Amino acid sequence: ARLKAEHPGRAFSGVAGGDWPAVKGYYRLIDKPDESAVTMPNMLLPHRERTVRRIKGQKAVLCVQDGTDLNYSSLAECEGLGVIGTNQSSSQSRGLHLHSTLAVSTEGLPLGLLRADCSAPQLKSPQRNRHAIAIEEKDTFRWIEGLRDIVEVAGEIPHTRLICICDREADFFEMFDEQRRNRRVDLLIRAKHDRKIIVEPFKLFDALKSAPVQIVVKIQVPRQSAKPKRGNQKARPKRSARTAQLSLRYMSVELRPTKYHKDKEPIKVWAIHALEAAPAPDIEPIEWFLLTTIDIDSAETAVTCLRWYCLRWRVEDWHRVLKSGCRIEALAHRSAERLRRAIAIDLVIAWRIMLMTLLGRATPELPTEILFSDLEIEVMQAYAKKNV
Repeated sequence: ARLKAEHPGRAFSGVAGGDWPAVKGYYRLIDKPDESAVTMPNMLLPHRERTVRRIKGQKAVLCVQDGTDLNYSSLAECEGLGVIGTNQSSSQSRGLHLHSTLAVSTEGLPLGLLRADCSAPQLKSPQRNRHAIAIEEKDTFRWIEGLRDIVEVAGEIPHTRLICICDREADFFEMFDEQRRNRRVDLLIRAKHDRKIIVEPFKLFDALKSAPVQIVVKIQVPRQSAKPKRGNQKARPKRSARTAQLSLRYMSVELRPTKYHKDKEPIKVWAIHALEAAPAPDIEPIEWFLLTTIDIDSAETAVTCLRWYCLRWRVEDWHRVLKSGCRIEALAHRSAERLRRAIAIDLVIAWRIMLMTLLGRATPELPTEILFSDLEIEVMQAYAKKNV
């Protein structure tokens, strides 16, 4: 892992610099039998323990869940891959789906990984009744597993408040039902569905839009690179960085259970509506509907929830480091289990790269000894002198 961290974008045979015993040792680790104890969770366990120790030093920590697809369609002979989509010619794309929980401080610094799971998605029958399938058998169950893991961590560190933050894919009834069984961890989720509520106008989005504006707040919108259309994924236009002014509304609501959960009680949550009222003519305005179990007792608390949700993009930044910096989609192994082992090493390396980048921007005066050894500092100083 140390050698790989020095050249995260290269294959290990190139990283080792001719040290063939090291290369052989690396592949002996990666090429263990699939049923061995060398699994992604076990390889990440020491990092998880360190992450929990870092969390203990914080009053509140954001546990951001998110997923991304890893495309390995070029590995024709790799066993155990799943189907992650179809391309423009309708042929299947093979790969793995990575679902992770990244711990982030309320100031935006990544503290480490709590959990990562690489699954091999399988094609679902179009004839199946998805509502008749148990939640444990659905892809969405990964969000509940992530929440349960965060609750487990919360039990170890009772003096730190943990908030689970998710995007719209986690907006399903069972997720909120899971949280109310154990309220040790709060939820902050961007709403996807215009749900039915108990009181008039009986629809979530209409109720929020008709509520009075409580406060106006400015947020920084980062730049976004263009993304071409790929299979089922929509194309994404380029976006420049800007400051957006959002009007905030919030209210307490009771969400009616879906018709497939009629035996359940309504779920009480707080809802926030954030709307960019006057963007530039060529800019699509920001409009977010957020659902949270955090008690919003003031406009300042609503602003805090909004700013916490803005830090959800830290996990997407981490995904970019994984794919462009560590180039995990360029890995080549003969089974999915071997890929998972190689990915596990890069997950931690990508976290460290992102942490160093953010610390360098936020606190350039930070002593280098905090992150680097004496030898690393000596090498970098020599390299800097060479390039003056």
